[in-house]
Amino acid sequence: MEYEPTRRSVSKHPVPDWYHDAKFGIFIHWSLSSVPAYAPRDRGDIVEILEKEGPTALMANQPYAEWYLNSLRIEGSPVQRYHFEKYGRDYPYFDFAAEFNDSLGEWDPDDWADLFKGVGARYVVFVTKHHDGFLLWPSERPNPSRPDYHATRDVVGGLTNAVKERGMRMGFYYSSALDWSFTDEPIRDFADLLVNGPADRRYAGYAEGHWRELIDRYEPSVLWSDIGYPPGSDLNALFAYFYNRFPDGVVDDRWAVTPKYARWFVKSWFGRQLANRIGRRMFISGKTTPVMTHCDYVTPEYATFSEIREKKWECVRGMGKSFGYNREEVPEDFITVPELVRLLVDIVSKNGNLLLNVGPMLGGTVPEIQRERLLGLGAWLDVNGDAIFGTRPWLKAEGETREGIGVRFTGKGESLYIILLGTPEGEVITIKSMKAAAGTSVRLLGHDGELGSKQDGADIRIELPGPLPESPAHAFVLTPRPSV
Repeated sequence: MEYEPTRRSVSKHPVPDWYHDAKFGIFIHWSLSSVPAYAPRDRGDIVEILEKEGPTALMANQPYAEWYLNSLRIEGSPVQRYHFEKYGRDYPYFDFAAEFNDSLGEWDPDDWADLFKGVGARYVVFVTKHHDGFLLWPSERPNPSRPDYHATRDVVGGLTNAVKERGMRMGFYYSSALDWSFTDEPIRDFADLLVNGPADRRYAGYAEGHWRELIDRYEPSVLWSDIGYPPGSDLNALFAYFYNRFPDGVVDDRWAVTPKYARWFVKSWFGRQLANRIGRRMFISGKTTPVMTHCDYVTPEYATFSEIREKKWECVRGMGKSFGYNREEVPEDFITVPELVRLLVDIVSKNGNLLLNVGPMLGGTVPEIQRERLLGLGAWLDVNGDAIFGTRPWLKAEGETREGIGVRFTGKGESLYIILLGTPEGEVITIKSMKAAAGTSVRLLGHDGELGSKQDGADIRIELPGPLPESPAHAFVLTPRPSV
């Protein structure tokens, strides 16, 4: 269909099958922050700090290394102390551009794409411009205040080609509402998130021009905005333009526009208190932005849901506490391979995708600990991917065996996948509250042949082929699907 530039029209856009089927994508945060590569890590992750200490403490002790410039502007912050000691009080963040550009000759987009393809990712979302405003492609719309503030190599184009050549979908993140190269005031809390972005018509045209340029030049499948969108913009026109060019494209939920009257209110004492209270509650619950615009899916950050969601969603998170590379992080800060496997299984069972972040170092090297985590997940998917890719949620997401092992369910065609979140000790498992259909066939992914099974009261008893090897999860296939 031809989409009109109205909310009513773009809201008719269906979530395409490829995105439902994909389940696993790679996020990439690579910006000038990879030069200092520093954020404090000792206060906990972003949710922990927010729960224990609140929004002001979160911004002053931001564990996201890609927020380095904002943290630098907060008086007395750990980043400011670090920067003054290492680089001096008069060394501006923007001067990191020279070192970043000097390192671009080392970067190999094929190495990234081979890694992502090899671990089973179906799509990639690349940060083309983060909040620091540095552009990673040669735009025809240079920064009006800093015309040379961009990568000297077409990073976006190089990665896009490498990703598409390997059959993966390509998407672009762009920091729409925030651009610290246009502003000087730091963001100290959630209220500032709503009012400290550039709000004039010049910036609105700059941001929209970049989005249209990215669409026209690189033909993405995903538009991933963050924090919001500048006022005075016609979002529905942008969405219609994208969908009419690429009907199977998708857009995320982070496009909310804060109108001028709301900005005035948020700047008042009462408005600031209310904005911080609501923002804290929303973020902890997984709602990173109020969904006031059209979107194809929502994006809880470092959060998941406890039930199947009708609305498509995507959990977005780093492997550690930061998205951008942080040299301070230690192995204990990173999600383990078993945790990562079980996280993906849980998300998929509830109608979600996992967008897992990679934060490359200066020069483009993917840190070894991140590469190791990805390869571990990929090795599990090599055996069990049929229970993940192309599936849909079942009647319920969660269950348990009589032996006390957690279970998740996914479905595909006439089959149900029962995924054990652990390794049973014996040679029999019994799935609670499930009735097998007549002539049920049971298989274990990674094992040849059928398994014995029988109805045991209200449960299904499955005979294993022997003691199972230790694994974060084991996937069984029942055909036809049972009933509860």
